[in-house]
Amino acid sequence: MTAPGITLEGAVDIGGAPLIPQIRLEVAQGKWTCLLGPSGVGKSTLLRLIAGIADEAHLTGTLAASDSGPLAGRVALMAQSDLLLPWLSVAQNVALGARLRGTPPDTARTASLLSDVGLSAHAGKRPATLSGGQRQRAALARTLMEDRPIVLLDEPFSALDARTRAQVQDLTARLLAGRTVLMVTHDPAEAARLSDAILILDASGLRTRPSPPGAPPRAVDDAQALHTQGALLAELRAGQ
Repeated sequence: MTAPGITLEGAVDIGGAPLIPQIRLEVAQGKWTCLLGPSGVGKSTLLRLIAGIADEAHLTGTLAASDSGPLAGRVALMAQSDLLLPWLSVAQNVALGARLRGTPPDTARTASLLSDVGLSAHAGKRPATLSGGQRQRAALARTLMEDRPIVLLDEPFSALDARTRAQVQDLTARLLAGRTVLMVTHDPAEAARLSDAILILDASGLRTRPSPPGAPPRAVDDAQALHTQGALLAELRAGQ
């Protein structure tokens, strides 16, 4: 599977009201890019534009894959909300894409992903019986189930406790190796652990910040990652 890069260049408005100033967003192919910034500056909107579902937003500019192919059909998005269907079981939610396409679900892959995210014992349960962190892991499994070359993640680990968060980060990095990943996060530590590239978006525009040396995912106590975490947090606080 070839994972193309993504370039978005232009400005974004909603109903004529400016949201994102003129920027150039480049997501390298086969790499993990983390996007940080304060709430309300348009980070989630950028993901929705790339996914082709931001009907409320208008991009004055260009959006393209590096191989000149269409983005449609090659993108999986995990939104901030888990969006699990309450009348389906956890396993059925994970395999929802096949159901919507009218194709037989891959039950073996569904079971494997549920095992990976620690939800095998909950496969037959309805979402209402799960904790917030369990629901988020089910939504992540559903995203991974789509097996797309481009994966967009909107705060995918925010509801997890610290121990589980590190475990699921490691799992996700392994399962998405070689994919083009753009992840929105508010957690500088997460960006420092997982990123090949770090971007900060605020009202003034988009800027690049250096990632720690070494391949992600980095150890939770990696000195360079901790240094990057501190620098990112200081910059984000200064911009408040």
